[in-house]
Amino acid sequence: MFIDDAVIAGLLTVGLMVIFLAGVGVFIYQDARKSSKKNP
Repeated sequence: MFIDDAVIAGLLTVGLMVIFLAGVGVFIYQDARKSSKKNP
């Protein structure tokens, strides 16, 4: 595989997007569990 700046930048961008979406998903999941526990 040919590695250059564009490939590195692309992988970095995709990695940051995945990490961000995973963090948002975990936050929403925990918040939904918390609120459902508070209001049965």
